[in-house]
Amino acid sequence: MTAGAEPPVVLFINGTVGVGKSTTADTVGLLLAERGVPHAVIDLDAVRRAWPAPAGDPFNNRLEVENLRALAANYWRAGARRLVLAGVLEQPELRERYASAVGAPLAVVRVRVDVATIRERLRRRHVDDADALGWHLHRCGELHSVLEAAGADDAVVDATDLDRRQVAEAVLEAAGWAR
Repeated sequence: MTAGAEPPVVLFINGTVGVGKSTTADTVGLLLAERGVPHAVIDLDAVRRAWPAPAGDPFNNRLEVENLRALAANYWRAGARRLVLAGVLEQPELRERYASAVGAPLAVVRVRVDVATIRERLRRRHVDDADALGWHLHRCGELHSVLEAAGADDAVVDATDLDRRQVAEAVLEAAGWAR
């Protein structure tokens, strides 16, 4: 972020599956509430969760953006001054799609954790679902590589050895929202 510039009012927490995007977004929300900042937290996985996905859009990204557009408008009308999004931004050119949907510029901060740690988290999360575990184990490594190469982020926070509050504070700092 440029020193002295007004920080964007939308924080997009980016990262691979299992890295802790949703947990980080929720914790960022708690920190903003502690500071008295009117805000909303939106988990983009939740707003695109519909089956079946249309041909050519396996992750329901079009639905995600349309639902985000409606949610953002409602949150702005309800008095939110900041939005915190948890999702995956694989390509820099998709930033404009999200910025247009929310009607504001984005700060994109990726949370990075070493892949071995993510895989261990996924094994605990999907202990009773071998199919989901297999898909997530494959996708985390694949998506980690995609995100490393994409360059879609304004900043990257290595969260491998941080607790959830430390991650959230580091993300806020990286976004220019520290105080």
